[in-house]
Amino acid sequence: MPFSPQDSSHMAQALALAEQAMFITAPNPRVGCVITSPEGRVLGQGHTQAAGQAHAEVMALRDAHTAGHNVRGATAYVTLEPCSHQGRTGPCCDALISAGIARVVASIEDPNPQVAGQGLAKLRAAGVQVALGLLSEQSQAINLGFFKRMQQGTPWLRMKSAQSLDGQTALPNGQSQWITGEAARLDGHHWRARACAVLTGIGTVLEDNPLLNVRGVQTPRQPDLLLVDSRLQTPLDARLWDIKRQVVIYHAERHPDQEAALQAKGASLVCLSGPGDKVDLQAMVRDMGQRAYNEVHIEAGHKLNGSLLNAGLVDELLVYLAPVLLGPGQPMAALPALNSLDQKQPWVLISHTAMGPDLRLLARPLR
Repeated sequence: MPFSPQDSSHMAQALALAEQAMFITAPNPRVGCVITSPEGRVLGQGHTQAAGQAHAEVMALRDAHTAGHNVRGATAYVTLEPCSHQGRTGPCCDALISAGIARVVASIEDPNPQVAGQGLAKLRAAGVQVALGLLSEQSQAINLGFFKRMQQGTPWLRMKSAQSLDGQTALPNGQSQWITGEAARLDGHHWRARACAVLTGIGTVLEDNPLLNVRGVQTPRQPDLLLVDSRLQTPLDARLWDIKRQVVIYHAERHPDQEAALQAKGASLVCLSGPGDKVDLQAMVRDMGQRAYNEVHIEAGHKLNGSLLNAGLVDELLVYLAPVLLGPGQPMAALPALNSLDQKQPWVLISHTAMGPDLRLLARPLR
């Protein structure tokens, strides 16, 4: 049965609710739900809360109940298949069935193997009319990292770079503050806030002594900080320790005294030795998946950026281009020289958006 314009409108409303959950649901997906009467009047709405708290369907049912609405015979529009398993909360499909919902329009099937169609099957078995596939691309886009982690076991890696028109991210002496304007910098903090973790390298820590936290954006949590530090050179007085959050340091060499000192600061240490006494980046990304990270935001120097790109580990580039020329400096990534243009890495431009005087580009590898 084709979807009506009213169906599309209500699902778009549910997607807007899911967007409101952007910074709070990790490691769970961002989900929105709208419940309507058979005539199309909105009875209740809600989005998923922080992990361990109510999901979108339960929030919408509560909202309807608070407003004094009877939802028996109503339609629920949900941006992701209602869950069917007992996790930190009860199954959402059971809540919908118990409430007497007659029809469920789900945008896309849940990629979680514990659900994966079972929620929809349970609803159908209870006599609920089920429709699937409305605005599914938009629903998946809100949860790119969750889908990738469920399907491949690794998070969505997004690499951020602020650079000049001639491709420089810093002067030869390392100075980079500020190439882009205030609007671009604030937008970058929104992308940090939506990530489960921020990844950087020891070079950035030693050269810039950054905080790498979310500032200027209202968020109930700070993303974890992940640090690639092969030789455990992280200073114990670095500014990164000033923020209350989980710090994970990936290293390749063993230095017991330094390990003990860093652990005393609260860091979790993960030794993943690869070729050349460097951190095994493939193993590192798998470890991120095991830590239930959906999206990882990369803000690193040209060496780590180049290593991640060369290994094919980057899912998306977030590039802020400033209308300036810097001349010789530090590039976004240390990539090997090519002998032929046939060897170039092809990327697809997803969007381009003005950010004050600057331009934000989103690109993904052509695979």
